[in-house]
Amino acid sequence: MLQTSEIQKRFSHIQQTIGEATRSCQSAQSVPQDLKRCVEELDKECKTAQSAMKSQDEDRMRECIDSLEEIGDRAERACQQAGSVDGDLKRAVSTMHSELSDLKRQLH
Repeated sequence: MLQTSEIQKRFSHIQQTIGEATRSCQSAQSVPQDLKRCVEELDKECKTAQSAMKSQDEDRMRECIDSLEEIGDRAERACQQAGSVDGDLKRAVSTMHSELSDLKRQLH
């Protein structure tokens, strides 16, 4: 099991990857609505998760990461189903999903 400080450090990095996905989504020319919705939901959930990460409550932290990873799964699927998605956006979504999945695996 990861220490609370390590979870917080990893979450901070995940915040950055979600931010990159959000910026890429906003700057891309045509983004499928489903993907856009997922990225917006991730951004919103990430802001909500910040208080859980500061709480030192590992159960709350785990729940937040699980929730983010689930939304990340949907974003990854939406990206794959869309076919032609901006390269930067595709990389940002893939990186973000990978980071979330890795942290979730380590928490369970």
